[in-house]
Amino acid sequence: MPETLPEIQRRLTFAIISHPDAGKTTTTEKLLLFGGAIHIAGAVKSNKNSRAAVSDFMEMEKERGISISSSVMGFDYGGRKINILDTPGHADFSEDTYRGLSAVDSALILIDAVKGVEERTRKLCEVCRMRSTPIMTFMNKLDREGKDPIELLDEVEKELALQVRPVTWPIGQGQSFKGVYNLLENQLYLFRAGQVELPTDIVAISGVEDPRLEQEVGEYLARKLREDMALVTSIYPPFDLQEYMEGLVTPVFFGSALNNFGVRELLDNLVRFAPYPQAKKADERTVEPAEAKFTGFIFKIHANLDPKHRDRVAFLRICSGKFERNKQYLHVRSGKTIRAANPTAFMAQNRDIIDEAWPGDIIGLHDTGTFKIGDTMTEGEELHFQGIPSFAPQIFRTILNADPMKSKQFHKGLDQLAEEGVVQVFTKPHNQNVRVLGVVGQLQLEVLQYRLVHEYGAACRYEPIEFTLCNWITSSDARALEAFLDRYSHKILIDVRGTHIFMAENPWLLQRFKTDNPAVKFYPTSEMVESRA
Repeated sequence: MPETLPEIQRRLTFAIISHPDAGKTTTTEKLLLFGGAIHIAGAVKSNKNSRAAVSDFMEMEKERGISISSSVMGFDYGGRKINILDTPGHADFSEDTYRGLSAVDSALILIDAVKGVEERTRKLCEVCRMRSTPIMTFMNKLDREGKDPIELLDEVEKELALQVRPVTWPIGQGQSFKGVYNLLENQLYLFRAGQVELPTDIVAISGVEDPRLEQEVGEYLARKLREDMALVTSIYPPFDLQEYMEGLVTPVFFGSALNNFGVRELLDNLVRFAPYPQAKKADERTVEPAEAKFTGFIFKIHANLDPKHRDRVAFLRICSGKFERNKQYLHVRSGKTIRAANPTAFMAQNRDIIDEAWPGDIIGLHDTGTFKIGDTMTEGEELHFQGIPSFAPQIFRTILNADPMKSKQFHKGLDQLAEEGVVQVFTKPHNQNVRVLGVVGQLQLEVLQYRLVHEYGAACRYEPIEFTLCNWITSSDARALEAFLDRYSHKILIDVRGTHIFMAENPWLLQRFKTDNPAVKFYPTSEMVESRA
């Protein structure tokens, strides 16, 4: 298919990940501003009168000023079609972020320059490193007094196990912050605090020894920049594109997203360096994006994306070939063919119907309950893409319908939100009516309650259970597994795939059961079970 390759090389699909409050949603919005996708910027605030960010469309997100659900935004810039996946920063929504990382080809990590590397950043970076995902780093909030830039680079190398390569460097910090110097271009980018329009004050200089430096930033900051550059160029090798593509080094940019400092340089370098769609591994084989036949997988499902229409949308990452509207494709799990009459492209909650899409694109498919997370669509080949696991929950609750008159709404809402990945729902082997929820954090339970009420008109209540962790279990010895399930039936649950889960009260007891039952294999993620099935 000769038209495929140019379209693939235009695509840039990346995720923005960070610790909560590092400025992720604000940075996303400013990337859209510089990319021309929006024309006015407004910071996320938690009070109801403020303008919410484009990417936070759920009411609960607007009220709390945090991202709870991944959202997708697409726009054209610098000759490339850019797809940004804005992921939840809050630890309670780790699974949504991990699944999102399976659908992108690179990542942008934000670090709060005041606080440095934080816990969520470490964990998310680990997931990226497991997949050798290329990572860019943006040191945000340089308009505040924070850690020394060299100290921040040291933290990244130590805490994230990534070698750093500074591409821009801050001129001043806090109240004296004047902008950034681009090492690759020998240019100064000078900005004004609070600026909401696109800044245009760019000064080309012939290196940091250029006397124009004093004219632009003052004698003290010019001297400081020269000292910093002498240190930086002696410590860090020049940026190497291949090392970045292999996930070995991270180019580092400095700025303040809230004040538009450094964001354009970040976007320009993403367009310049970030990879186009890469090969994706399936259980059966590796799928190359330039293959003629279409393949793709569902990594997210969202109900009520538009509350007015009570719709349900499956997010499909295209891996190879060309996706065409109204063409019949194989839904591998069911073995049935499906025709997408109204596939959509995303700009946060806004959607436009499209006729075609290419590898790297993320599109929305109208879903009446057909799709589940991890489903594959192809032109006939049986493929199962990897990397979309469920993780062992840490909090468990029995969920009960609080209003018997709304039983239908309660069950529909719970089923749809579970398929979305808001929570994991388990059943007991001998009592399918008892439903047990598993979540990573308490906030997930609050989100479930909130969305049941506001989107389905149903109410629920929770009852605690004594277990605090679980593992997926399997065995090559069918008799040993059956005997184990019978003996510990009060500790067994079943997930939506029909796989058995073993519950334990604490890590010590879990380890004891592993030791006492060597024929049974215990796994902390569902993906590990499936890969060994």
